[in-house]
Amino acid sequence: MAKAQKYLAFDFGASSGRAVLGTIANGKLEMEEVHRFPNGPVMVNGCAYWDAFRLLEEIKQGIKLAVRAHGEEIAGIGIDTWGVDFGLLGPNDLLIEMPRHYRDSRTDGMIEKAGEIVPLSDIYAETGIQFMQFNTIFQLFAIAQSNPWMLDTAQSMLMMPDLFNFWLTGVKSNEFTIVSTSGMYDPKTGDWSRCLLERLGIPTHMLGKICRPGTVIGTLQASVAEETKAHAIPVVAVASHDTGSAVAAVPSDNPDSAYLSSGTWSLLGIECDQPIINEQSRALNFTNEGGVGGVRFLRNVMGLWLVQECRRAWKEAGHEFSFGELASLAESAQPFRSIIDPDDESFLKPCDMPERIREFCKKTGQPVPEDEGAVIRTALDSLALKYRWVISSIESLTGKTIPQINIVGGGVNNKLLCRLTADVTGKPVLAGPSEATAIGNILVQAMGLGQLNSLQECREIVRNSFDLDSYTPQPLPEVEEACAKFESIQGK
Repeated sequence: MAKAQKYLAFDFGASSGRAVLGTIANGKLEMEEVHRFPNGPVMVNGCAYWDAFRLLEEIKQGIKLAVRAHGEEIAGIGIDTWGVDFGLLGPNDLLIEMPRHYRDSRTDGMIEKAGEIVPLSDIYAETGIQFMQFNTIFQLFAIAQSNPWMLDTAQSMLMMPDLFNFWLTGVKSNEFTIVSTSGMYDPKTGDWSRCLLERLGIPTHMLGKICRPGTVIGTLQASVAEETKAHAIPVVAVASHDTGSAVAAVPSDNPDSAYLSSGTWSLLGIECDQPIINEQSRALNFTNEGGVGGVRFLRNVMGLWLVQECRRAWKEAGHEFSFGELASLAESAQPFRSIIDPDDESFLKPCDMPERIREFCKKTGQPVPEDEGAVIRTALDSLALKYRWVISSIESLTGKTIPQINIVGGGVNNKLLCRLTADVTGKPVLAGPSEATAIGNILVQAMGLGQLNSLQECREIVRNSFDLDSYTPQPLPEVEEACAKFESIQGK
């Protein structure tokens, strides 16, 4: 293996971001967090935006701190973010509007309105993307309905990591994995779905060339290098969708295993060579997104957002709990007493989540969870049941039996949910690493810059570098009855 190299990864989540420095040497990866900062929507006149300029300043601060400590040793920079959101650049490459947050209400009802123009079956047949109201295609459709001048004026559309890369390098690029989340990409042709967009009244002149993960975009432009005291560090288009980076760091050596990227969202699926696009996958609302090694066929589930919002609501009411304390309270609560559908639209936006969970239980004729432990237990039991449904659906769609689930991301720290996932699905679970997204970001940089040669080599480094937890499924007598109840309340 080549000499030790250091790579700076910027990993943006929906509530925080951080800069992580990774050093690869002797077949192992060591990581050091150099900067962490908050993230979240900014509300202006009832609209939710990302504070993109502040986030750019946080990126520069992360570069400054890393350069101060490691100087010329830094071989590359990579950025990954959440999916679907974007910036529109007009004349002189100025932002037309600050990027909207995916939970912004402008896309309410847009799936249905788009379906009146182009049948939803046609949209899915071309893109293979799960229908969620915040998909980029529906955000742009909403703009076309209310502010078409913005699309006429736009000269470039850059997804969020592409926008940050542009501001660092001065080079515009559209990275494959993040583009694939948009609902505007045709995996069969490997290009934007231009005809589909034109049918919806969305102009396509602003769409650029798509590049693969591992592409070196350019180096820090002179103004950024001067401001951060850095040299001309190469900037690499990593798997810039955070889940794409996380899946690149899944340590499994079994290609038939499933992955679960567990955090604010739960993304549960498999890797495959070709997209799976048919009437059954559309009916089950599965999605085909890009990965480093091919297609990520998966289902997007609401995830630990349910717990995060409960915690926020209780904090605002004067009762602050750590995530560990909430897990302990849930451990002591009665299992499977009440069940929700995590993907019910009532849970999508910021809200009084404990009350929303109680309302759902009341609406579906179930016992209403009153205390904190019962509410969190309801959320975690329901997530595990949803995972079982997703795994069963994948097996039905592919005709293959999934031997194991690999959980990565922050959710591996919720040991109750990991254990429930094993017990409810009946599948062995391998949990870790928790920092999978930053790890995948770093490893793809190393591939792009020639230190590593393959995804298999990346995953071997993960196995050599991080401790993993195993969960063997244990039979739970309540599971079958709970599954039947879950099936009955989905979509209610």
